[in-house]
Amino acid sequence: MKIIGLEEEFHTQRSLGLVEEELQIYRFTMETSKELIQSDVGEEILDLGERRVAAMDEAGIDMQVLSFIGPQVADPSESLEMMREGNEKAAEAIQRYPSRFSAFASLPLADPKVAVTEFDRALNTPGFVGGFVCGSINGEFLDDMKYWPVLELAESRNVPIYIHPDFPLSQMKQAYFKGREELSGPEWGFMIDASCHFMRLLTAGVFDQFPKLTIILGHLGESIPYNLDRINNRLRAYARDKGLKRSPAEYMRENMVVTTSGNFSYPSFLCASGALGIDNVLFSVDWPFESNKVAVDFLKHLPVNQPDIEKVAYKNAARVLNLKDF
Repeated sequence: MKIIGLEEEFHTQRSLGLVEEELQIYRFTMETSKELIQSDVGEEILDLGERRVAAMDEAGIDMQVLSFIGPQVADPSESLEMMREGNEKAAEAIQRYPSRFSAFASLPLADPKVAVTEFDRALNTPGFVGGFVCGSINGEFLDDMKYWPVLELAESRNVPIYIHPDFPLSQMKQAYFKGREELSGPEWGFMIDASCHFMRLLTAGVFDQFPKLTIILGHLGESIPYNLDRINNRLRAYARDKGLKRSPAEYMRENMVVTTSGNFSYPSFLCASGALGIDNVLFSVDWPFESNKVAVDFLKHLPVNQPDIEKVAYKNAARVLNLKDF
């Protein structure tokens, strides 16, 4: 059985330097990750060569879709330099290992016009299969209409955009996590950041404007599947007032797919696959923050039939990412 992982991250030296302060808050999660993978996360996240491929082979993973998790910065020139550096690093890895890696294009969203140009450039580079956004965009989100040309390009090229979480905005961290900053990361804050990002797109009418756009969320949907029916119910009047063409639940099932990254829970998987449909659940690890071996073992023992396991393992990803060789 083939296996594709979609949320498999890397940094450059430049981008890793920009998040050093956040990593101090992140230290408990980093300690957990080190225990899980039995290796140094800081070293693994910079490697796109033999070391990473060996870790994939050991677990039986055929392909990683590389995700550059460099932070958004406000200066347009710096943003372009950093995101292009990430895209170039991914492109070099794909060239060395064309059957093992593909990649999402990192988007320099400090200048949306530049982001469109870089997105288009990357999509014309072999192995790039979509776009990638890590957290908010200097306090803004993709529902702001100035970013809609990026979404328009994704829809026109039939590629998805992966929304990866980051720490919540400083105002939220101050209000909700002061004195408990360790909760602002993947333990709780990441889920809030990414789920709110998607819900802003939904309620802004983005999926009426771009009905074929696909958004990918990790961690089995950042809690959205668990709350799908409640969200659908409580947004009825809002959806009617704003003239949304479909119900919130329809947008969630038709414009969103989720990955298993870092959420290897059978009850959570059953909730996500039941709420969204098995065709909308894709395998991922969240390497190097999670263990390849643990993730693959979870995949192989999913409480569904073998054809559905194969959908999650690679067939759904091949469809969403237009991977013809799979």
